[in-house]
Amino acid sequence: MSKEGNLEAPTRHPLDWKHPDFYDRSKTEAEMARIFDICHGCRRCFNLCNAFPALFDAVDATPAGELHDVPKQVQWEVVDQCYLCDMCYMTKCPYTPPHPFNLDFPHTMLRAKAVQFKEGKPRFRDKLLSSTDALGKLASIPVVVQVVNAVNRNGVTRTLMDKTLGIHRDRVLPTYTSATFRKQAVSSSDAHPVQDGDRTPGKVVIYATCYVNYNEPGIGLDLIKVLEHNRIPVRLLDKEACCGMPKLELGDLESVAALKEKNIPLLAEVARAGYAILTPIPSCTLMYKQELPLMFPDDPDVQAVAQAMYDPFEYLSQRHADGLLDTRFVQPLGHVSYHVPCHLRVQNIGLKTRDLLQMVPETTVNTVERCAGHDGTWGVKSEHFNMSMKIGRPVFNRMEEGTPDYVSSDCPIASRHILQGMKEVHRKEHPISLLRIAYGLK
Repeated sequence: MSKEGNLEAPTRHPLDWKHPDFYDRSKTEAEMARIFDICHGCRRCFNLCNAFPALFDAVDATPAGELHDVPKQVQWEVVDQCYLCDMCYMTKCPYTPPHPFNLDFPHTMLRAKAVQFKEGKPRFRDKLLSSTDALGKLASIPVVVQVVNAVNRNGVTRTLMDKTLGIHRDRVLPTYTSATFRKQAVSSSDAHPVQDGDRTPGKVVIYATCYVNYNEPGIGLDLIKVLEHNRIPVRLLDKEACCGMPKLELGDLESVAALKEKNIPLLAEVARAGYAILTPIPSCTLMYKQELPLMFPDDPDVQAVAQAMYDPFEYLSQRHADGLLDTRFVQPLGHVSYHVPCHLRVQNIGLKTRDLLQMVPETTVNTVERCAGHDGTWGVKSEHFNMSMKIGRPVFNRMEEGTPDYVSSDCPIASRHILQGMKEVHRKEHPISLLRIAYGLK
């Protein structure tokens, strides 16, 4: 196999996070140096996140232009610029396994973040922002929710939050609601089941996600409406906790494992009962499809859940391939500017959302496949806000093209970020909500 590049599909190795050497700082630094040296000699990822420009600029600033002259502290600063979107691994890198270089930049950065977490680097703010379930439960309490939303909109308190917590005063934050998705949703046990033997599972369980439950329950409610319209029996998972992605991005792998113990038994039970499991947020879908299977490769329950886990449009597209999707759309959508989030792109399922939206009559879809730069909690932080807006600027400009009737992304956090970065006010709708509109459903 040539050292010039791997022409085979990238193969992900399990994350050996329980090995004692995994948290060894000196051995982690050695692997970082090995990876960084290869990366700066290649530089194909120069136009992705800021981790690569930061690395290349640091190397170029040395007298000899070599990595060994870059101070260790500067190399660790590269780690802070990585938000684990996985795009370098899945779309750019020619040296991923099975190449002999065995280069996995995101997992190397994850290991470095895990080392930092063990050493106590994360601030109170970082732990707070990554506790999405706890935050949601508190912020959605009646009366409390009004205070939280008011504080998040107030200039004085936002300035204070910037100075004390490190949450940037200009970042538009999501609102919370006491009318959570789980409170509003009603399982459709009376829906008409499809015939046995269909290739796609003919019944669905929804894993709500923290964001949909506490921030935008309408996305989940619209998903139920679309499934019911297609006569697919749907119910919610009996109970759930955060998927663990925010903790993973922080390097808090023990908390990821604890959340896995809460979620996987229930999810595995419905998976083995023949349900498709749908999550309305790509990061949560990816967590169960990829990250947990790589952390727990020998756990049969984790593998069963991964096999049953679907992105909503991936599932609906398979139903269409089976001839079972209702395509009688009655409401045109006009011009839709659609952003494909990174955590959906790396699932390698194709542009299923775009393809379905383009089936709606009198609808054109402007598809933007580029990182918007927010990434979970990363773009909320004071030290990263300006960079997140810089990374997102090409996306903002592309999304403006053609004066869109709707701005949409499978990731509602990315949608809010994009809307903040666009020059004019546009109507924002999740793709599932657009499908509900196209069906003419209320």
